Amino acid sequence: MDPRITKIKPEDIEGESFRIIAEELGPTDFDPKTFKVVQRVIHATGDFSFAKSMLFHPEAVRAGIDAIRSGKNILTDVNMSASGVSKGLLAKWGGRVICKVADPDLAVIAKEQGKTRSEVAIEKGLAENIGIVAVGNAPTALLKVMACMETLPAEQRPGLVVGVPVGFVNAVESKDILAEKEYPFITSLGRKGGSSIAAAIVNALIRLALEE
Repeated sequence: MDPRITKIKPEDIEGESFRIIAEELGPTDFDPKTFKVVQRVIHATGDFSFAKSMLFHPEAVRAGIDAIRSGKNILTDVNMSASGVSKGLLAKWGGRVICKVADPDLAVIAKEQGKTRSEVAIEKGLAENIGIVAVGNAPTALLKVMACMETLPAEQRPGLVVGVPVGFVNAVESKDILAEKEYPFITSLGRKGGSSIAAAIVNALIRLALEE
């Protein structure tokens, strides 16, 4: 084996990766549970800048864990985020991952209403016992989530909004707006984001729920 390659058992790779991340980051202001969320995002991206750009409502991690442990569902804006969530672990509490963006009638409805498919998918999905909404791709979806949070009855509102859309048109702005909300949220300010980051945040919360 090339001497530059670390010899390590497959089952030890993730743990060693997390050790390296903690070592390279050094001391942070994150509490232990929040740090685990940031750590998993860095693990998914290889990008340490997320330790500076991620922003958490004070009750965000607790709200996410409670939503998972209460058996509520997770709604995503695109199938790529949905596919990245650890569904087997989530099923322990009866929750499911829901994404409506590929529903057969969605494109027709979106065209008729002059909306994006992501907007319509969010509107449809919020009716299905949602505890966490995770938006990693479409700013329009995040804007729709926030609009719905203002109008939904309290008992129907998701406990946590994860908003990390990526891009150049309204991605920064939608996340800045989310950062001003009083309800629990997790976001990453700036242009960076994406489906893999949304899934990594949700997966970190699922694993934190398993620890309790």
